[in-house]
Amino acid sequence: MTYPAIIGLGMTEMSLRPGGTARELAHRAVSAALADAGLTRADVDGLLVGSSQGVRPDRVGVSLARQGGFGDLALLEHVEIKGATAAAMIQRAVLAVRAGLARTVVCVFADAPLQAGGGSGSTYAHSGGTEGARGLERASGVLGSVPTYALLASRYLALTGGSEEDLCAVARTARAWAAGNPLAVARTPLSADDYFAGRMVSTPLRLYDCARPVNGAVALVVGTPGRDSGAPPPVHVRGMAQHHSMRRRRAGAESWFDQDPSALRAAVDRALAMAGRRRWDVDVLELYDPFSVVTLCLLEGYGFCEPGHAGKLARAGALGPGGELPVNTGGGQLAGFYLQGMTPLAEAVVQLRGTGGARQVPRAATAFVAGIGGRVDHHAFLVLDREPL
Repeated sequence: MTYPAIIGLGMTEMSLRPGGTARELAHRAVSAALADAGLTRADVDGLLVGSSQGVRPDRVGVSLARQGGFGDLALLEHVEIKGATAAAMIQRAVLAVRAGLARTVVCVFADAPLQAGGGSGSTYAHSGGTEGARGLERASGVLGSVPTYALLASRYLALTGGSEEDLCAVARTARAWAAGNPLAVARTPLSADDYFAGRMVSTPLRLYDCARPVNGAVALVVGTPGRDSGAPPPVHVRGMAQHHSMRRRRAGAESWFDQDPSALRAAVDRALAMAGRRRWDVDVLELYDPFSVVTLCLLEGYGFCEPGHAGKLARAGALGPGGELPVNTGGGQLAGFYLQGMTPLAEAVVQLRGTGGARQVPRAATAFVAGIGGRVDHHAFLVLDREPL
């Protein structure tokens, strides 16, 4: 039996300036992905669409199929699990192709938060709602993700005995990887002095601890490999899993970290076991990193290092170019570009194709991809490989 794989990748430019709607960017990424796979829209019978949270006038949805010139489709869905959406779309596409519900499925995410007359922060701030606990947060001045993740960072550093030097090491590592990524929006080296000179956004998170949203889009094609001998090598989806923590943010309970950390690690174990891989088989880790502290939390939470040791690894250079545990090899969201879960997913495909150029990890054959949603509530995992099962 031939299993489906990722056979096409399309990315637009990643812009820090206003310009282009999310729909326009999505169309460009889809066209690029199909060209990359040697296919046309007539070959597509499935479309999965992801978009940034919140109701905005330019938010992409299932109408993209009609506007994008596709024919009749056997599968059409809008997928929404916040930052876990991209990995979940690939999971959905793989299962659909395996089940015979579709043959060739395009997965696309596009966002355009940078608009004339307003910054990306104001765009995202309008998407959170004003009712319930979120309304109380807003009334207290906790607007958007930065202050809430700053609370996570303070809690993490207190629990692990870490320091702001750990956050600095993650930010500098991201810049070191981004230097080799032509699409990265922050490619200049970052010194420790530069990092600590950055303004404090929300203690302890400084400017360089925070991702920079872009206007851009990424599309991938999932289908049966081998149709076109001239197409790039397929990237095989060997393992998949999800984990959703049903935490209650009330006094007396841990509001940031899993009550049972073993459940999160078990989900990672399931994805790896499905792929026939172990943690030490993974050549590149592509993790959702909207803030520097998240990289540290996920490395420990997913079992790639012992609790409290991620900062030491970052400071020792283990996560960077030439390190023993390459993490977010395109600069991630901190220095590459912030397109939610598509950022780590696209970079994993680049690495396994061997097209990473200056940032290419030698002999990279297995990648672990993780997308998170909400406040580390939702997790979706993929184990990608150059070889099929």
